[in-house]
Parts: sequence; structure tokens; C-alpha cells
Amino acid sequence: MKTLFTNGMIYDGTGEPPYPGSVLIEDDRILAVGGPIRQEADRVVDLGGRAVCPGLIDAHSHNDFFYDYEDAEKYYRPFLEQGITTQITGNCSFSPFGMAPDTPHKDKVGGGLFEVRNPGSFADFKARAKGRLFVNMVPLIGQGSVRAGMTGYDPKPFIKAQIEEELSHVREAMEGGAFGGSFGFMYEPDRYAAKDEILAFAKEIAKYDGIVTVHPRACSIVSADYPLLTKKSHLEMGLDEVVDIMHKSGCRMEYSHLIFTGQRSWKLLDKMLAVFHRERAAGSPLAFDNYAFHYGASVITVVFPEWYAQLSKEAAKKPLNRLKLKATILMYRKVLGIDWDDMVVAYISDEHPEYEGKTVPELAKAEGLSEFDMYLKLVDLSDRAGSIYLGKYYNAAIVKRLMEEEQSVFMTDAWYEKKGLQNIAAYQTFPQFFLLAKKYGIPMETVVRKMTGLTADRYRIPERGYLKPGFKADLTILDPARLRVDEKKPDFKPEGIDFVYVNGRPVIENGTWVGGTAGEVVLKPRA
Repeated sequence: MKTLFTNGMIYDGTGEPPYPGSVLIEDDRILAVGGPIRQEADRVVDLGGRAVCPGLIDAHSHNDFFYDYEDAEKYYRPFLEQGITTQITGNCSFSPFGMAPDTPHKDKVGGGLFEVRNPGSFADFKARAKGRLFVNMVPLIGQGSVRAGMTGYDPKPFIKAQIEEELSHVREAMEGGAFGGSFGFMYEPDRYAAKDEILAFAKEIAKYDGIVTVHPRACSIVSADYPLLTKKSHLEMGLDEVVDIMHKSGCRMEYSHLIFTGQRSWKLLDKMLAVFHRERAAGSPLAFDNYAFHYGASVITVVFPEWYAQLSKEAAKKPLNRLKLKATILMYRKVLGIDWDDMVVAYISDEHPEYEGKTVPELAKAEGLSEFDMYLKLVDLSDRAGSIYLGKYYNAAIVKRLMEEEQSVFMTDAWYEKKGLQNIAAYQTFPQFFLLAKKYGIPMETVVRKMTGLTADRYRIPERGYLKPGFKADLTILDPARLRVDEKKPDFKPEGIDFVYVNGRPVIENGTWVGGTAGEVVLKPRA
């Protein structure tokens, strides 16, 4: 079936200014772009001047963990409703593949954030996902999930034989079409990987010309994963580690979610960007992605130092260890410029929905506890598995600066929460970027490029990211004048996203949800 979209403004993903024209698609392909298009079509849609874009690409997602849920649609609908048709998955060291199907550590594969239903190889994942995806997925293999599948959260360094076993999973994924791999140095068990294991993983990815995404060891001026007294800020040291891995492994590198957690970290913006500029000038394949909002989702134990995280629950409750932890967290709060009221509870347990949406100080006051004791109560009630939204990632000036950077692309790093408070990023990120661009005077074609062609180029995604004949018919059609978000309602459905097509199939028509599993696992072509 041929569908002709006429009377649109074409934003083709190149970053060039838009132009009036039409787009003709047939089945899952774009046949023609421009105008006038004189080919006959089975259906003609007059867009009335609305913007026609390539399907938007989310540069950092974790939605590969939900495709085999019985109620999977609700996990993907919010992303499609903000215009996203393709997601880069497997970030922060987590992927639902890269382990034996019968791993005894199934509960550890998602690092406490995600639940894997069907662990297995990359080939298993592709077979199960076929015909079940609502969005296209560009898969990465997560080192933390591979490691967890082998030894759970065991902190002992891998010996040579274990590293080789890990690499066998990497090879299977890369030869099967994965686009690269990921690290998450702030999470268990990836935080325990020694340098030889890290470099072996990255070098294996580089053999296949893959990309490596990295959640760094620190996202703030001081963190729990470096000694307190250092010559550089911990945020800078985390970036230095990423650069070092890139140079020693030869892999292309994406610094995941460049953030500056805590007000005292904001002054490091110029120093961090100077590293990216230096590497760009030298021709190094290093870049980053970033948020639209000023806070993000995290685990409730995000402020735990490594020594405390490794303690058993019994040892953690000993008064001396609790006193030491209290002093450490107090120091971090003062140094970071972040406080308890920057922690909003997303989920603790089914038995305690009353905590959701409230800050630690609000709860402490209500229960007559100190803020530290209230925090530990939340940790214990959630069995260390609670989730929070942590504030002061950015301020408005930093968001504007990052949006203008040539090396930045955009992402959500969010997922539908089956329990608790929803993350606004899962519902409103890309429309928010459009609105911020208008506010800051950033050309819309620049924003579209970061959401489409630039991301496709960076990850080397074939046949997507541009409006070109022969490319996949992923389309996002929106009315810039009607775009609206609502920051007071995290799960607000954005207005102004009128048509979304995935591989030529409508998912949203005239603003109405159609649905359907039109997505596919995108595979990296073999060299």
C-alpha cells in the first residue's frame, strides 16, 4: 500500500533548513521525498504544513527488558506518543541477553533495576523478540549483565578463564548483529570489574567496529567510588577513565547521560566540555548524550559508598558502620551541594505507597525521625531495592549549553514504572527538547538532527535517521505550534505529536493511538 503525505514541512535529518514537500511510502520503505510527487497513492494525507521528521531515535534506553512482558504495550506507548520510533538499548551495562539460559543469578542480571524474564544468548533474544516489538531496538550487550549471569554480584576480580568466558558472550552478540556494548561502573556487579577485564571487553567490541557506551564511575564532583582526596574532581576522573578506555581499546565511545549531580558540580561544565572538545579536535570518536529535565531516576542506594554496599545486611546494621555511613553521606551532601529534599521517593514497596512522590524530609517530619534515619528506614523497607528521583542534575543554563554542543544527542534513559511514581522523561522528553529549542533560539532542524540523523550516524544505524528514498519508513509528524508538555504531571501525554509510523505501519494516526508491534531488532551489518 502506498501512502502519500502532502503539504508538509520536511525536516530530513541532515540539519539543513526545512522545505515544503511530500513523502511517499510503500510498505516499510520511503519511495520519494520532496515535491511535487506525482506518483499515484492508495491514500493521501494532507498535513496542513505540519513538520515531517524521520522517526525520532532515543540514544539511551533500557526498554529491551520489557518486550516479553504479557502487558508489554504499556511499557512502550509513552515513548511512541512522544514521537520515538527507535531506541538504543542495553545501556549502563544491562542487557537481557549475554548469559546462559539457566543462569543461577537470573535475579541479578538487571542490576536490581530490571527483571529479565528469559535470559539467554543474543540469538535467543532475537528469536523471542521477532514480532513482539513496539519500537525498533538497536541492541548493545551489557558487561554487567554478562558478569552477573556468570557470578552474580561476586566482587572478586575475574581470572583469565572467566574473562574469556565473558568474551565468548560478547563475540556471539557482535557476530549476531549487536552494535556494541556498555559499561555501568556505578552499578553492581560492573563496579567490581578490574582494568584487565574492562579493556578486554572494550577491545573485543572494537574488533567488530562497535561502539561502547559508559555510565561513568562518578557523575558528581565527589562520589562514593574514588578516594576522598584527589587532585581532580571525581566527575573529571570518571571522564578520564572513559577516555583512557577509548584510547587503549580503540573503540568508539559514548559517554552516557552527561550530568552534573549536585549544585557544586555545575562549575565543572567548562572543564568537562573542554575534554570533549580536545578529543574531537584530535579526531577521537568520543561524544555524549543528555537529558531535557533537571532530575533523573536512580536507585535508593545511590549514595552508598562501595565499602558499605559490600556489607551483609547484618553487618550494615551495626552501630559503628551506620555511624560511619552517616558521616560519609553528610560529607557527600555538603560537598555535592545536594540534600535530602533532592530525593523524591518513586517506589519502596507495595505495602508503602504512601511514601511515593514525597521527599525524605517530608517523610521524616511526618514520622518523627531524623532525615538520615528516615532514609535508612526507606532503604530497609525496600530491601535496598527502592527507587528515587534525584534532583539537581542540571540547571537551565547547563541544559541549553549541552543542547547547543555539536557532540550531544538526546535521550530519555527512562522506562515505564509498573509500580510507583512515573518518570516524566518516559512521557515528555523529546517534546520538551523541541520546546526548549524554541525558547533558547536553537533551530528546529538542529534539534531534529540530534534526534535522528546524528544519532543514526554515531551508532551507524543503517537505513534510519533520514528521510531518503530506500530508507525505512519511520516517520514522526508533529505540529510545532501545538506542542505542549506538563511538568506538573509526569505521565502527561504530550500534545502535538500527530502521526507516528514504524516501518511503514501507523502507530499514531491524527493523534489517536493505533498501536501494534511494528518494531524490529535492528542489526549491525557485517563489515
